[in-house]
Amino acid sequence: MSVPIAGLIDGEVGTDVRTEKHKTDSELTSVPHHANRTALLHDPSIKFEEYLYYAEITRKDEHAANELYVASRGPTTFKSVIKDRFRKGHVQPLPPPTTSGDAAVHEKSGSPTGSDGDANPGTVTSVAPAEWKQASRAMRTAGWGGVFYLITTDILGPFSAPWAFAQMGYGPGIALYTVFGIMSYYSGWIIYKTFLGLDSDRYPLKGYGDLYFRTFGSLARHLVNFALGIQLMLFVSVLILANGMAISQISQGPDGNAGICFVACMIIFMAAGFILGQIRTLQRFSWIANIAVWLNLLIIFFTMGVAANSLPNFKATMASFGEAFAPGPILTFAGTPPAGLASGGSGFVGSLNGLNQAVYSYGGCMVFAAFLAEMRHPHDFWKSLLIAEAFIYCVYLFFGIFVYSYQGQYTFNPAHQGLSIYGWQTAGNIILLVSSSIAASLYGNIGLKVLYIDVLQEVFNFPPLTATRGKYLWAGLVPIYWAIAFVVGAAIPLLSAISGFIGAMFILSFTYTLPALLAMGYWIKKDAMVPEHERFDPSTGTYNYVDGGWKRFVRGYMAKPWFNTWNMLYLLGGLATTALGMYSSIESILQAFAGGSKATSFGCASPV
Repeated sequence: MSVPIAGLIDGEVGTDVRTEKHKTDSELTSVPHHANRTALLHDPSIKFEEYLYYAEITRKDEHAANELYVASRGPTTFKSVIKDRFRKGHVQPLPPPTTSGDAAVHEKSGSPTGSDGDANPGTVTSVAPAEWKQASRAMRTAGWGGVFYLITTDILGPFSAPWAFAQMGYGPGIALYTVFGIMSYYSGWIIYKTFLGLDSDRYPLKGYGDLYFRTFGSLARHLVNFALGIQLMLFVSVLILANGMAISQISQGPDGNAGICFVACMIIFMAAGFILGQIRTLQRFSWIANIAVWLNLLIIFFTMGVAANSLPNFKATMASFGEAFAPGPILTFAGTPPAGLASGGSGFVGSLNGLNQAVYSYGGCMVFAAFLAEMRHPHDFWKSLLIAEAFIYCVYLFFGIFVYSYQGQYTFNPAHQGLSIYGWQTAGNIILLVSSSIAASLYGNIGLKVLYIDVLQEVFNFPPLTATRGKYLWAGLVPIYWAIAFVVGAAIPLLSAISGFIGAMFILSFTYTLPALLAMGYWIKKDAMVPEHERFDPSTGTYNYVDGGWKRFVRGYMAKPWFNTWNMLYLLGGLATTALGMYSSIESILQAFAGGSKATSFGCASPV
């Protein structure tokens, strides 16, 4: 995504852009300014510096509130961490009111949840400051221990790790999983720091797109949210495909009979999505996510045990990758496997497909802003992120290396479907159906909401989801959303190829490229401020810039030249890796169809 330099540094010398006296009568009627207004949270007239001003006040109040909470709760124990995970959400006490500039402004955020409430979630209404602080923090109840589980649920997806090692070999696999693990933590740190700098009780930040709106403007928010909606739909496509494969294996029985037509298996899971997708709200979802983590770990444990004591599933490898992967000696490699021994493609293409899976494995920081928005003390997010990333990294490496060591070039994706013993295949498939249903309902719900609210409601004036017409439209859009996801999954029935393509085009961008862009925009604009000559006036909502344009951009860039240069290189590296990953995935898809894969588009032949 390209953003003009003017989008990084804006403003006129000595004044805020479009202060109240510069606006037309119609603009003042629709968006009155500050103390006497009802302002949209996505109001483009609100400046970057105003978000910083109120965020600083909120962070101080949160720190005081957290001290009160800790004092009332007692010492941190294992029991208290578990209780935090399932806490109902009691509102923590507010600290004594501050005497800073926000005390003079009487506004409140409408709906703390930002969705499906009676109030308009995008408004700020006039009430006492203590009340809007209380409302803003009503849902900020999660502790860092609970957020650790959410991050782990969001990111942990180890079943492609053994296949990735089979494409890259031990050395490159370990190196790439390590590098991308470190980089994904860095991207999460960027989200964490920018959230702390831009979120406030007055202007609560709800999602990934809001970070880009407050840094780059409305166009960036629309592009990011639209891409996020498409990505989540493709996630659903992958889940339909993976669970279609699971249902197909279950239907074949221990003798490997023909079973149910493969496309029919996918339709079965899609039909379940029609029902699950009718749920518009996702309340108390965290305990279900906790179950999903343990179910995935259960599949990991028995997959390793069975793989160590039985042969690979040669039937599945031949069905998906051709006769070259018929029964034969099991081979493993320290470096890149030679041509013909990597199921994702030969040589460079195969390594890139393995890299795509490593990228796919660490994707998930696009929902970190939503996690931060529900934390009592967002400053503690770094603990959740560090422990979760370390745990996920260890699981990926151990599981990937272990299974690859026993199954070699016959390693399958997902790993448990590469087991040759039908009973264990079935156990893994049934457990995966449960955990995948949870994931599919979550991704489908969020993805459709992003597209509905940001595109259909905002651009095409669809009614809100709380209105009766909105509820009917939601019910009709759910089957369309899942049907499109089904068409994508059925048209390209190669799980590794399609998930690699999504990893390259979307997950890599959201996890590495876009955070680098956000870091540049945020710190350049922040460091360009001149505190001794510039200040924000909360009574008028104006900020007196001393300069603008390139001069301001250069000052912000040179305040942290090495940091900003690193982020620019990080951004360019992400773009280059995206291009390579998309190339390798497309090449693999073309090679599979050119080679006469049995799993043709919308066919009955199963790829497993």
